[in-house]
Amino acid sequence: MNQAVEAFLNKVWKEITTLYEQESKRINEFKDQRSLQGGVHNYLRVTWKKGKFSWSKGKIHISFYRPSYLSSYKFEADTYIMELTDELLAEEFFPALCGLVNGLFHSEELGPRFFDYKFEVVFEFEWESSKLTLNKQLFNEPKLIQLKKTLDHFIQTMILSDLPVLPEENDIFFFAYHLVNPDLMQQEVEVIDPLIRRLTDKLNNNQELKNGLITRYTSGLKKWASDYFLLQYFDRSGDYGMIWTLKEDHPSVDAKEIDFFLYAALQIGFTEPDIPQKYMELAVQLGSKKAADYLKIGSGKFVRTYRGELIEGRNNDITQTIEIRILSEEELAYKEALDYIINLLKQEFPKSYQLKLESSQKNFLPVEELAKSELHQFFTNALGYPNLFPKIAEYVNTAMEEFAWYGDVEPSEESVMPGTYAALGLGLYSEAYFPLVCRYMELVDTEHQSAQDGYMEAFIETHGVKAELMPVIVSILLGGTDEGTLVKNLTIDTPELAEALYKALKGKEIYEYEMVLCRIFGSIEELEDVAQKAQPPLKEGLEQLLALQIEMT
Repeated sequence: MNQAVEAFLNKVWKEITTLYEQESKRINEFKDQRSLQGGVHNYLRVTWKKGKFSWSKGKIHISFYRPSYLSSYKFEADTYIMELTDELLAEEFFPALCGLVNGLFHSEELGPRFFDYKFEVVFEFEWESSKLTLNKQLFNEPKLIQLKKTLDHFIQTMILSDLPVLPEENDIFFFAYHLVNPDLMQQEVEVIDPLIRRLTDKLNNNQELKNGLITRYTSGLKKWASDYFLLQYFDRSGDYGMIWTLKEDHPSVDAKEIDFFLYAALQIGFTEPDIPQKYMELAVQLGSKKAADYLKIGSGKFVRTYRGELIEGRNNDITQTIEIRILSEEELAYKEALDYIINLLKQEFPKSYQLKLESSQKNFLPVEELAKSELHQFFTNALGYPNLFPKIAEYVNTAMEEFAWYGDVEPSEESVMPGTYAALGLGLYSEAYFPLVCRYMELVDTEHQSAQDGYMEAFIETHGVKAELMPVIVSILLGGTDEGTLVKNLTIDTPELAEALYKALKGKEIYEYEMVLCRIFGSIEELEDVAQKAQPPLKEGLEQLLALQIEMT
């Protein structure tokens, strides 16, 4: 072996074994035995990263996890680095490194739980203006066979068995990912779906575990779909790898695999409602008639069309679209439409839907930041009938969901959480729904939604600024973005209002106090100026507000 290669290998292997011994000690101290976990480690990346000013002044990086930035150990190298070549690295160093890793991988020197049944070795070497990348897959067949036996026993005893037998949370975690592992399970709907349904049914009385299961198996399905299935037929590009371009010379499509891909798309929709349509469109490019049908008529989970006395309705859960045609502009028509939509949502129709509306009435709420969409139009029309307020509130309680957005506009500053138009409208039309408005403001994602910032002005135009409304006003102000703008028509100009604001802010966090006062006065400094110029007893009320800051800190 070349001397430079040998020196480099010795350095790398010494560092790997030292780190592995430390890691082995940590793993062997685990108290819980995770029977469905074949092993902890399945990846090793060794990288020579060139120096910033000179490639030979770089460092060796060793990573145990994907992506490598999760855990990267850095080491210095010697002058032997300058003697290496692509040929030496590919023909001598990398095979020797894989041989050492393979020997350790097939032994139990580090304990039976250290390695998984398969292991990927990746080596990268950065030159001045090029990069060498090599990788190799290692496989431990006996360990895979044992893991299959363990998984089969788990399915028989924990999944297919009757209640009260339930798997542990950690076992559910590994089971969810094993389901979409082609090494362990056939990726066929008739194999996977009954197991998912069975375990989901068993967890009906434990919503937290059930949600965890859904999150994990849909995450596994997405990984299978993007990293295994789609990469066979498409090139991936763009931010976050979300742009897929069909390969000119792709392999023929396996019928069972594409059926499972369509199944995966539907399942992933439970946690990422925008995925089914995107995946179906990709499947259409592969010639799938079934995917084309899904895009045209939906998944079949929901009754496609509705014909009532005063409305016609249609829906497609794949494109997340609800269509409403108002046949007669009257209260009962909107009640019928609301019932139709609420019923769909209660059956788990995507809350991030868009609405296509046929109506001769075109009304919108007096909030400039809200998009003038057909969804906005529908709820403003419905709010014209006070008898429907309880029904609209029922809709809000059904539809509201944090970190979800209607599909009525392209993703933008106008995107709003499901329930927005109805909740904000109820707050303008009736004091009875102020608690609902407050709950909406507590739930809304202020980091990614700003359309609610303009609601305060509309609220004051309707209800005025009154002492008894101050808790609601503070809630609305706190529902704005961190950069929430000054509310022009909100003035604290009486001692009663100052006292009410003081009481509403007492007990809040300091950042909430500052945000509210900034939206009312512009800044704490502006409040100080106003207080200094004010006449008693308003002056004392404003000074009391300022003193509250000291109490908080």
